[in-house]
Amino acid sequence: MRYNFDMPMTAHDILEAANRLSRADRSWLAHELLHPPGDGSTDAEIDAAWRDEVERRIDQIESGSEEAVPWETVQRELDSMRSQLKSKA
Repeated sequence: MRYNFDMPMTAHDILEAANRLSRADRSWLAHELLHPPGDGSTDAEIDAAWRDEVERRIDQIESGSEEAVPWETVQRELDSMRSQLKSKA
């Protein structure tokens, strides 16, 4: 299929192109369409929210209510999850 990029693609054209993608790429595309990035927050609001989140997490670790997990443990668990997902596909 050839496109003349001077003319906008129709929704039907986009669907046809999307259907030629791999299953993983279609899944990613669907997620991105349903959950577009950004919520209208300003950079300053986002920075403040991250600062608050970091402070909250530090307070939890320092108080002992939460415990840090070593990266090696997280990586092992992610690898295991990835393997399980691949075996289901």
